[in-house]
Amino acid sequence: MRTPGSGGTQGGSAGGLGRGSGRGPGGGKPAGVKSVARRRPESAGPTLSVAEAAAKITPARRAAFEILTLVGEEKGHSDELLHGQRTEALSIEDRNLTTALVMGVLRWQIALDSRVQRLLERPDQRLAPPVALALRLGAFQLLYMDRIPAHAALSESVELCRWAGEPHATGMVNAVLRKVAASNSTPPGKPLFETTAKFAERLGHPRWLVERWVSSYGREAAIKICEAGQSESNSPSMFFDVGGELPGATSLPVIDDGSRLVAELAAAAVPGAKRIWDCCAAPGGKTLILALRETGAEILATDISVKRTARLRSRLERYGYGEQLRCAVADATIAETGPAFDLILCDVPCTGTGTLGRNPEIRHRLQPEDLARQAARQRAILEGALRRLAVGGRLLYSTCSLEPEENEQVIEEVLAAGDAELRRVPVEGLIASLRASGVLREEAELTSAVSGGALRTLPGIHGCDGFYAVVLERVAGL
Repeated sequence: MRTPGSGGTQGGSAGGLGRGSGRGPGGGKPAGVKSVARRRPESAGPTLSVAEAAAKITPARRAAFEILTLVGEEKGHSDELLHGQRTEALSIEDRNLTTALVMGVLRWQIALDSRVQRLLERPDQRLAPPVALALRLGAFQLLYMDRIPAHAALSESVELCRWAGEPHATGMVNAVLRKVAASNSTPPGKPLFETTAKFAERLGHPRWLVERWVSSYGREAAIKICEAGQSESNSPSMFFDVGGELPGATSLPVIDDGSRLVAELAAAAVPGAKRIWDCCAAPGGKTLILALRETGAEILATDISVKRTARLRSRLERYGYGEQLRCAVADATIAETGPAFDLILCDVPCTGTGTLGRNPEIRHRLQPEDLARQAARQRAILEGALRRLAVGGRLLYSTCSLEPEENEQVIEEVLAAGDAELRRVPVEGLIASLRASGVLREEAELTSAVSGGALRTLPGIHGCDGFYAVVLERVAGL
């Protein structure tokens, strides 16, 4: 499930500090930031130049500031930027700190903004994006990173503000962060009860999204989903015994547990499949699982994006068992003539709300109206894929979204459209076959992840990202 686009504005969701967006890189200032000419009182005395401010900022914090600025401008995804040119020259220690700062600020931005806003002289004021970002970076270090000296977090946040061309705001940034540091010395006790709005804010998630999860999954599950969204788990696999990218033809691709589970279910749906189509294949992890399991199959992997397809082809070529794969640029919504497929993986682009631990910026740009737009696109892809499904063939539809509009409702609407030859195939039997074959751990507990014959994993509950998967079969004469 490829999640759409890159992160949201640094102004963030409702109640954010920023009043807009910075713009493209230039001069010695951080990428994405323009300075704004402002009159400075003569009584304020001399100020450091941009170059002098830059010299006082560590490379890790400077890189984090630039990356977060670009994410806020929707000019890149955090994961891509953290593996790009801004971190190439950093030491391992600085690279780790940059990653911690970027991912931490994105995860906790809503909570950070709420904390900082209450300490402003005018809590309703909207700050320039570089100023808001300097405050978030400083507050995150003070509140969530116990190994960072308070003086370093505070002083470098002030210099980041100056470096970004906002020297007039340095005094305010210094004063607010000192208040944050002082308030953190006596952390508040855990309340006996929190409203949905309160725990959504405390756990850094948009209220409207959390209210949906409470409605769909219950309050306790929603809290666990939010808690999982605040960390990227590196715990051992709960489902599989073998993982990682190892040398040799039998190596497994690097793939998260939820994605692998979806791919393994697809492979188990039609053992011995001869013609397979992965119709939204990039970045290719699930395609490689299909190739590993169905070594005798002819497999077509397509994506609508030329750029993503090129990356997909490059990745597949690194594996010996990927030789039977054929890549092509194709729009799955368009019905093409040609032989039908006996197995189709329809892993559609989605909002990605089941992956907020790994993709924290999604929460800042996603809006309620995006769900209908995504669902319409998903229906079109599923309908196009079903037109290429052979009689007796099976299709696995999946997303990494927690939202019913992208999952159950898409399936219900497509089935209600009148295709009498389609039926659902319960995933319970496929899970049992994976366990019997040794692919799935014997002790892997997925009972609570199956409902109505479909798979629904929840972050914080099932040990992986949130995924939905359902299998459809074309049977003549139904």
